[in-house]
Amino acid sequence: MANPYWPLFDLSIRTPTLELRYPDDELATEVIAVAARGIHDPTTMPFGVPWTDEKPGVFERKSMQHYWKMRAEHSADEWHIGFAILRDGEPIGMQAATATNFGKTRVASTGSWLGQAFQGQGVGKEMRAAVLHFLFVGLGAHRCLSGAWHDNDRSLGVSRALGYVENGEEILMRREVADRQIRLLLAREEWEKQRRDDIEVIGLEGCIDMLIASEAKADS
Repeated sequence: MANPYWPLFDLSIRTPTLELRYPDDELATEVIAVAARGIHDPTTMPFGVPWTDEKPGVFERKSMQHYWKMRAEHSADEWHIGFAILRDGEPIGMQAATATNFGKTRVASTGSWLGQAFQGQGVGKEMRAAVLHFLFVGLGAHRCLSGAWHDNDRSLGVSRALGYVENGEEILMRREVADRQIRLLLAREEWEKQRRDDIEVIGLEGCIDMLIASEAKADS
């Protein structure tokens, strides 16, 4: 049954091997449990914000607060959507998409993580392809952005395999140390070269006004 008050709960993306689903509290709890079991080698930090450094207990509570915060602050002009990644019905990670004034800029950014037990199996590329389909086909994006630390070979490899090109770099703080992050850009024309016909977006009609402001839709 469709949710009458928060239709994003009915939003999902399906590929032949994965489902990306906007999480309710129950699914968010399951996803957080996956993250708590480990995402990366603790000697390194793949994220710009070192959220995985939080202590057990604090980590889970702050993660839950993050999901609530993203819902509370959501608007058609500024949103951060985290899709839970399910394989055979089992949560294994998270794929996020963020945008500001998307209806006017048609630009969105993505970020993601996978539980360590599920890495190196081609899942990262499949889940990114899914969210790109959502952004380019479902929402009409013109460009999609991403970024990764210079030594995050897996993330950079996924981006390059999907047609992203390097778009400069930034010096940012990484666990209180300045380090180099590579920016990446995927233009719609490049994405079209690998566009797939086996990815389906479900439930978008009910929440499109939560992602693209009505005046922006009228202008597009």
